[in-house]
Amino acid sequence: MGRTRKGRDISGWLVIDKPAGPTSTAVVNKVRWAMQAKKAGHAGTLDPDATGVLAVALGEATKTVPYITDALKAYSFTVRLGQATNTDDAEGEVIATSDLRPDDEAIKDALSGFVGDIMQVPPKFSAVKIDGQRAYKLARDGADVEIAARPLWVEELVLTDRPDTDHVTLEMICGKGGYVRSIARDLGEALGCYAHVRDLRRIWSGPFEASEGLSMAQVEEMAQTEALDAYLRPVADGLADLPEVRATPEGAVRMRNGNPGMVMASDVEYGDECWASLDGVPVAVGRYKAGELHPARVFNL
Repeated sequence: MGRTRKGRDISGWLVIDKPAGPTSTAVVNKVRWAMQAKKAGHAGTLDPDATGVLAVALGEATKTVPYITDALKAYSFTVRLGQATNTDDAEGEVIATSDLRPDDEAIKDALSGFVGDIMQVPPKFSAVKIDGQRAYKLARDGADVEIAARPLWVEELVLTDRPDTDHVTLEMICGKGGYVRSIARDLGEALGCYAHVRDLRRIWSGPFEASEGLSMAQVEEMAQTEALDAYLRPVADGLADLPEVRATPEGAVRMRNGNPGMVMASDVEYGDECWASLDGVPVAVGRYKAGELHPARVFNL
């Protein structure tokens, strides 16, 4: 017999403005404890030293995590010019230096090469798996880590500030799987001066914004009280990028049992992925086919 999870059957999203220091997993575990929730997860890992929006999914909201993971995200980050590190950030060992400091125009010109569909090699110190092992573990053990380049969509990458000759501040909007550390590293190589990320903040992720997030101090202050529940956002927020169709009461029953159910739709076409609601509550996510939604994920709300 399987173990029964302790906690509340609570579902929704809690938006956290993650501080520098804790891992994303540590933040999720703290939120789960504070909400006394049976189940929790997050949409998109942030490195321990990174700050900004970390959207924590509770209960049935965990079924919508893939849609937030796939959504566009925005980052603001400072790049240190003139130094390459083995981790591509300020925590690593400096492995190369340069006295060259490109001017703003040279940097802007170089940034254009990182917009659109690009190929990106993740940092050696990352959670990418190589033959079943994490790249960072292999790198720490001194292994010669070879990581294949991966496609990335970068919608926007702009220079927003030049605090001094050694630093530039950039903002990037990108799709799933983007490594800001790789952008900094590759920019330094393109400019011929080396570079790494000094600090990083995720401004928004899909519909969730850091400015709306709770601090960990607030989470601890309101832990296990109704005051914290008031900040819980609906499960449907995780489906913001998908079109919505309306289920009939009979259709909702069928979909919750895993069968195609009748829906009312106007702006979707045959085969489109969408989500069905009944009285504003998510019922299922699936494909629209001839007046019915064929469910792939079903919500027990």
